[in-house]
Amino acid sequence: MTDARPIGNVLITGGASGLGAAVVAAVAEAGGRPIILDRDAPAAGAAQSHQVDVSDTARVHEVVEQVARDVGGLDAVVTAAGIDRPGAFADVERADWEKIVAVNLFGTAAVVRAALPSLSAAHGRAVIIASSLALRTLPDATAYCASKFGVVGFARALAQETRGTIGVTTVFPAGMDTHFFDGRDEQYKPGSDAHLINPARVADGILFALQQPVGVEVRELVMCPDDEPSWP
Repeated sequence: MTDARPIGNVLITGGASGLGAAVVAAVAEAGGRPIILDRDAPAAGAAQSHQVDVSDTARVHEVVEQVARDVGGLDAVVTAAGIDRPGAFADVERADWEKIVAVNLFGTAAVVRAALPSLSAAHGRAVIIASSLALRTLPDATAYCASKFGVVGFARALAQETRGTIGVTTVFPAGMDTHFFDGRDEQYKPGSDAHLINPARVADGILFALQQPVGVEVRELVMCPDDEPSWP
């Protein structure tokens, strides 16, 4: 891309593992500066990191504002933090159900809110990670679907509200080959015939969105196996 925009400082939630870690690696390889927000510590030397649970929105605001001051501003945020605890609605404990929504939706909004002044100053970008389960629903996924459908509504409204000021891209990845499914009951784990995509390929798509020149936006990006039923 001959007119690719420099990557700059990119704040990545959930950057210690999974898709977030793949984005960290892609940003670093492209010459950008990844900064990790995660409740878990990343591998030693991976990137600058800050341990915070994104559902603690007050703490998130403090950390993001401090990071922006320390690094001289943010050029982008990628909200890859996400959790799920599948189960029938009647069986999932209220606290667990609400925690999923708090991390996936409220945490996403909190990070973007805290970064917004910095992003606006840089004409930066927010890449918001949704899911194929923001395009369709499955049983035993009420909290996850509710949170990801909410993320899409938030991102689309934010894109309209901030157009010309920041860029907003919503990414819809289907199931990825990560540790996201670890610890689940067997019935909720992908089967041996599941087609899971490499998170590095999704990170490549995110990088493509981040590198678009000012005036060009990738508004929504679906990344999935060729037999994925969520799209179209």
